[in-house]
Amino acid sequence: MLSKSYSNLLELAAGDLPPFVRGRMPRVMTVAGFPAELQQHEDDNNGNSGSSLIPDWNSCTAQDRTIIVANMLPLNAERNPSSLCWDFSWDEESLLLRLKDGLPEDMEVLYIGCLNVEVEAQEQDEVAASLLDRFNCVPAFLPSHLRSRFYHGFCKQHLWPLFHYMLPLSPDNGGRFDRSLWQAYLSVNKIFADKVMEVICPDDDYVWIHDYHLMVLPTFLRKRFNRIKMGFFLHSPFPSSEIYRTLPVRDEILKALLNSDLIGFHTFDYARHFLSCCSRMLGLEYESKRGYIGLDYYGRRVGVKIMPVGIHKGQIEAGLQMESAVSRLAELRAQHEGKIVLLGVDDMDIFKGIGLKFLAMEELLRLHPELRGKAVLIQIANPARGRGKDVVEIQQEAYAVARRVNDTFGWEGYQPIVLLERHVPFHERTAYYAISECCVVTAVRDGMNLIPYEYILCREGIRDEQQQQQQQASGQRSLKRSMLVVSEFIGCSPSLSGAIRVNPWNIEALAEALNAAISMPEAEKCARHEKHYKYVSSHDVGYWAQSFVTDLERTCQDHARRLCYGIGFGLGFRVVALDPNFRKLSAEHIASVYRRCGSRAILLDYDGTMVPQSSVNRTPSEEVVAILNTLCNDPRNVVFVVSGRERKTLSDWFEPCDKLGLAAEHGFYYRWCRDKEWIMSVSATEFEWKQIVLPIMRQYKESTDGSFIEAKESAAVWHHEDADPDFGSWQAKELVDHLENVLANEPVAVKTGQHIVEVKPQGVSKGIIVERILQTMASQGTPPDFILCVGDDRSDEDMFESIALQHSAELFACTVGQKPSKAKYFVDDTPEVIRMLQGLAKVSGSGVNSIAGLATSFSQVALSSSI
Repeated sequence: MLSKSYSNLLELAAGDLPPFVRGRMPRVMTVAGFPAELQQHEDDNNGNSGSSLIPDWNSCTAQDRTIIVANMLPLNAERNPSSLCWDFSWDEESLLLRLKDGLPEDMEVLYIGCLNVEVEAQEQDEVAASLLDRFNCVPAFLPSHLRSRFYHGFCKQHLWPLFHYMLPLSPDNGGRFDRSLWQAYLSVNKIFADKVMEVICPDDDYVWIHDYHLMVLPTFLRKRFNRIKMGFFLHSPFPSSEIYRTLPVRDEILKALLNSDLIGFHTFDYARHFLSCCSRMLGLEYESKRGYIGLDYYGRRVGVKIMPVGIHKGQIEAGLQMESAVSRLAELRAQHEGKIVLLGVDDMDIFKGIGLKFLAMEELLRLHPELRGKAVLIQIANPARGRGKDVVEIQQEAYAVARRVNDTFGWEGYQPIVLLERHVPFHERTAYYAISECCVVTAVRDGMNLIPYEYILCREGIRDEQQQQQQQASGQRSLKRSMLVVSEFIGCSPSLSGAIRVNPWNIEALAEALNAAISMPEAEKCARHEKHYKYVSSHDVGYWAQSFVTDLERTCQDHARRLCYGIGFGLGFRVVALDPNFRKLSAEHIASVYRRCGSRAILLDYDGTMVPQSSVNRTPSEEVVAILNTLCNDPRNVVFVVSGRERKTLSDWFEPCDKLGLAAEHGFYYRWCRDKEWIMSVSATEFEWKQIVLPIMRQYKESTDGSFIEAKESAAVWHHEDADPDFGSWQAKELVDHLENVLANEPVAVKTGQHIVEVKPQGVSKGIIVERILQTMASQGTPPDFILCVGDDRSDEDMFESIALQHSAELFACTVGQKPSKAKYFVDDTPEVIRMLQGLAKVSGSGVNSIAGLATSFSQVALSSSI
């Protein structure tokens, strides 16, 4: 069902879904429905709380299966002219088909995607059943108008240019953002989600989604199955954050990708850009553990995989042995005998740099007259996949430059540039690879580009009798040779260390690179070829697929044991995954325990716990002061605010709270109430180390815009929360290393926290001061039987660890926000902390009033008796 306007986004994201299906399906379902009891469960999960209740899928076959989801199925389709029936066959060149080689032999592979032809509505059921039975493929049939707006509209007009670093600076350059095209994109992703839901067995199956056409699909699937095992691989570049954040729906797409368990990229650059976007736009920091990069997203570990795809070696070798390839190879050798053939194979689109390649060929022939009549550039230009004015301009430029070069440097029987603007079948393409001395790729931006890999394998597989005779005559073993000139802006460039890398925008340098490739000694060409061949033959498509699926299995291995529940609506939906022992703190439960306990310790962090971290004014509100006073007035309570702030600041802020205990600067100073003196928790009174620390921090402050220094009595803190996220983090790591080196012999500790680097005396932490408070209560004969400890950041973990040793008390260690913690409980945010404390204050208030009322009644009775 298509959405009519952007206001229907929530309806689209939570629309009618096809039914759950128990067990493997004999064919594709065509009628949508929804059992009532499961609809009720979905309605319950659409709220902001509640556990994930996975339906009983015990009847599913416990066989490993991977569902491959991509825009296009790996099939060729054509209508039989005689029977008018559809004929289908595997597309042998499809990457999706070949990745099966990397999966276990006993693993079933199911494909979901579109066909490359239009199928009439009355034929769709029959075609779907046939494809599932014969090819294990599930087709997604899209209306032609929707398909055009989805593919040629949003994908090719918005995502494709942006991901290739092209900004829509004017209506003619990519066009302005069109929300109706975004709606079409969502609609198609929703149709794909329905197809996956028709066939998936969520406890057993793995789902592997491919490329930018389906970037929001993970959200639709995660919304239905909280524990689905799902990976996503992006086959295009991912732009830098400066480019990506111009996309109006940037957050929706980022959050959708993060609903995957594993996200794959071809190169580190693409992954780095994605992680930078997550940091700058969503505030998520990544970490690397034992070689695996990951993000923590609401308790879920989202892995990031860097692995360039390969090609299918057996397919190339088989292609070279085809009779049609052998005969075509003989024809091409005779046609270009005595020529030095340079080869380009590209789509005719705006990013392939075909015009730049032709200009370099022109420059080469101008600078090196001896190559005229010898050097030939054959350019295979596949039909453009996109449309529009830009594609037409690129075609016209290519024609004009080729015509000019041929007119200037060519003559009868010699054309310097041969432009083949047609689809060249695989067997013919292998023949062109085989005769070419050098393969030239000048794309200005490309996700991977496997043309150099195909070229290397074809050059390895050919039989060059002339070269073999020369090598045998000289006593050398038979060696193959090849040369590559590749753009430094394509994904395969980093893995081809023997190639000549070029900046395709520099025409003169590109021309010289072509000359260097032509004139390079034969031994050097052979050495480079052998190096490339070892890599390409070992890192094939099977190796890539096996590596990705192995990491996906590792990432998903703890799904079953974690507690999951969904929060958010529409494309803001995400799943919170928690350890079974880590649960949300119930206000009713803690109030019940609090009511029956006689000696209570309440230990509260301040910033991020009682006031949001985002607040500019951190002064406690009247509400907070009133709650604290009510809690402190209960004689059964000892209440402490344990903060990293200075004691003067805390004294001023909490002046109205006369019975409130304060621990300042992480416990270096503390006092039991307003009328008591401040006490130092350690004996250190000398701070000469500050003379070393502060000049160093000032140096980093001056070189890091947005950072500042907080000089406390006992500590020095460098803050970088307002600095550039990446630069601030780099500077913080450098500062920590610098300080640890110069302070190695000083009695201080260098600590990192949330956007801070702090230097403080050894033996000072929130955990130590909490231990002292609890020990003092016990020594006074009132050991606590109820301990509540609430905090939000890394320094508060010490408190949680300390109270865990109090086995005789009811313990409530609670962190703010769903994140890995030593605490056993969590609350969502600061307002929830305040509501919980209000509940406890209400219990204390009623108790105090009852005692006061009882005392008043007793006095009245005593007075009456005396009268």
